[in-house]
Amino acid sequence: MRDINSLNKVILIGRLGRNPELRYLPQTEKAIARFTLATNERYYKPSTNESDIRAEWHRIVAWGKLAEFCEKFLTQGKQIYLEGKLRTRSWQDRDGNKRYTTEIEAQNIILLGRKDDVERDEEAFSEPSSPEFPAEESSLPDIEGEGDDEVPF
Repeated sequence: MRDINSLNKVILIGRLGRNPELRYLPQTEKAIARFTLATNERYYKPSTNESDIRAEWHRIVAWGKLAEFCEKFLTQGKQIYLEGKLRTRSWQDRDGNKRYTTEIEAQNIILLGRKDDVERDEEAFSEPSSPEFPAEESSLPDIEGEGDDEVPF
């Protein structure tokens, strides 16, 4: 049960540092995707009267269907909106030392960027139309001559 006075929520908008790496856990065959996300922050240097941009890198983990979505639609440089929560896990390195890693467990991802980039990606990954039901030009409504600002209802 969640403590009423606590919240673990992360919201980021950034660009992928690399393509997601998808793998499946051997025991459960559950998908897991890992990738990095960069967020930029502008800061002012009073000594030089200039501003500069600082990049912060975040480790992202996605599970299940969301992991498969990441592998399918996310590529290096793509801008996304991400909601998730912080997770810290421990592990042992090769020397037997206990190490800790803090990652963001993604819960929701929305593709951002230019609309034509998103549509091009969706077209590239959509299934081809069924040969049983080909799109016929005669079945499409004739809209020539209508203005762009007219509403068709």
